[in-house]
Parts: sequence; structure tokens; C-alpha cells
Amino acid sequence: MAARLLVLAVAALALRAADPNLDSANAKLDRIDEGRAKPGDEIFFTLAEINAWARDEVPIAVPQGIRDPKVELGNGNGTGSALVDFVKIEQSRGKTPGLIAKMFAGERPLKVSLSLESAGGTCTVHVTRVDIGGSSVEGTLLDLIIRTFFKPLYPDATVEEPFEIGYNVDKIELRPDGIRVTMKKQSRRP
Repeated sequence: MAARLLVLAVAALALRAADPNLDSANAKLDRIDEGRAKPGDEIFFTLAEINAWARDEVPIAVPQGIRDPKVELGNGNGTGSALVDFVKIEQSRGKTPGLIAKMFAGERPLKVSLSLESAGGTCTVHVTRVDIGGSSVEGTLLDLIIRTFFKPLYPDATVEEPFEIGYNVDKIELRPDGIRVTMKKQSRRP
């Protein structure tokens, strides 16, 4: 049994390391993060790169309770979907599942739609719709789900209000074929 698990773990690592889309996405992110992107550069993340990155990063951020993450994009909007078990997410964070988690116990399809506005080094993300198991969630329940599940996983994330992007990024654009990140142009001195 232990030998089988070891073989599976090695195979998973080999597959992860062999994904050129993940390697490309990470190289582009490193370029931005390390300040190697030049002023005015446009860095384009393809949809394949974004999905490879999501498949790699989601299990790191949430080791249990989310599988099969997928991103779809449009002009200025996007949708993230996955199979989610809120009880397992809470348990993986060392918490006793609360009422909201128990309401959505068991694995269910989750789809989060958002729109994005970005310019001048700022960005605003608007959650436009959330579907859990085919039912639309909005209003107070949606706010509660964001506070209970999303914010603890990503405490620095800002939703529904502008935030500074940082990393010398001027703007982020969502497009059907990917995400374009435009670096700030160098200011000219008189």
C-alpha cells in the first residue's frame, strides 16, 4: 500500500513538472513579481496557462474540498468553477463546519462569475453571480459565503472596492482568450 502511494506521488510530481502551460504561467508571474517586466510591457496569460496554474495552486491553497477548478473568460468578465465540499474545506482549515457549510454539505458544483475593472494601477473585482449546486446565491447569503469561505482563504483579497495592484502593473484585462497584464510606462522627466 505504501509503495503504491509513493509511486502515485512521484507520478503526480512528474506530471505537474511536465506541464508547459504551468511552467509558462509561472515564468510570467515570476517576471512580474521579480520586477523584470519592462515599463509598458504587455504580458499575456493564455486560458490554458491560467487553467494549468489554477489546477496547481488551488490544491495548495485548499488541500481538501475543491477539485476540478476551471476558468472561463469573456471581455471584462470571468467565471471560475469547481466541485466544492464546504464541510471538507472548513475541516481542512481546522475548523468545525458552521451552519452555512452544513447547508451545502457534500460535493456540489460551484460557479463564481465576476467582472473586473482596471486602470491606473488599480483594480476592482465585482462578484456578479454565484451558483452552488445549480441554485443562485445572492444578497446577504452571498456576503456571508464570501466572508466565511473566501476571505479566510485569501485574507488580503479585496472584493467590490478598488485596490492597488502593485508590482508596477498599470492594468489587467480579461479577454475570452486570456488575461493581458500591462505594466506602467516609465514616467518622463522634463
